[in-house]
Amino acid sequence: MSVRIAFTDPHALIERCDTTEVRIAAGLDDVEDSAVIPTDDWRPLTPVQAQRLRATASDNPSTVTEIVSVLADWSVAAPGRPLIEHVAGFDPFAGRYGADFLAAVDEQPGQPTTTIDPGVGLRLGIHLDNHDKLPLAERTASRRRVGLNLGPGHRYLLLGTTDVLDICAANGADRRYYPHTNDIRRHVAAGGLLRLLRIRLDPGDAYITPTELVPHDGSTLIAKDPSRIAFWLGHWPTGTLESLI
Repeated sequence: MSVRIAFTDPHALIERCDTTEVRIAAGLDDVEDSAVIPTDDWRPLTPVQAQRLRATASDNPSTVTEIVSVLADWSVAAPGRPLIEHVAGFDPFAGRYGADFLAAVDEQPGQPTTTIDPGVGLRLGIHLDNHDKLPLAERTASRRRVGLNLGPGHRYLLLGTTDVLDICAANGADRRYYPHTNDIRRHVAAGGLLRLLRIRLDPGDAYITPTELVPHDGSTLIAKDPSRIAFWLGHWPTGTLESLI
């Protein structure tokens, strides 16, 4: 199925979102060969495209992406400093729901994609998370992930518009199969379609998205300042945090 995004104002989504196609990386110094990466042809999201992405009340919350405000008064932070220095004890849901802290990463501006495979020191490109390691038949029971931009710079969420259920179905996988980033790579290498969204996150903004279901990564390509991003995992109803769109 296509990615589902919760929003009430399509213009608010369009204002912070571009779209492009993907390509297979080869011969790049800091990117794995065969990684899926965005092309440089970013274009504004159209109203028709936005409407196709809209989540409905019948969508399982575990399949929905939200763009939310966590730290609304971010302007009080010291210039050039992340909003929160020590994030492991911070609770983005203020005790209303459980949230398992995953990590916090400091990233420099100018990066088309941000996630690095620590084993080889190269960028993964568009990938799939596997913290819960569920097969296709149970994949929608995976936890969603919060990614909170702690600034001081802005950054982007890269989100595929086709989820791994459809990608694996197109590749002939059965419901007992355990999906992996390589399924995305094989799909694109074989000529399968995958479009990307690039959604801006200002300091204090966060995404909540099913990173074990939807191809994704981060980007700081057109940011001017470094940023810290912090991650949590959990099961949360949609609408728990204030939507920005």
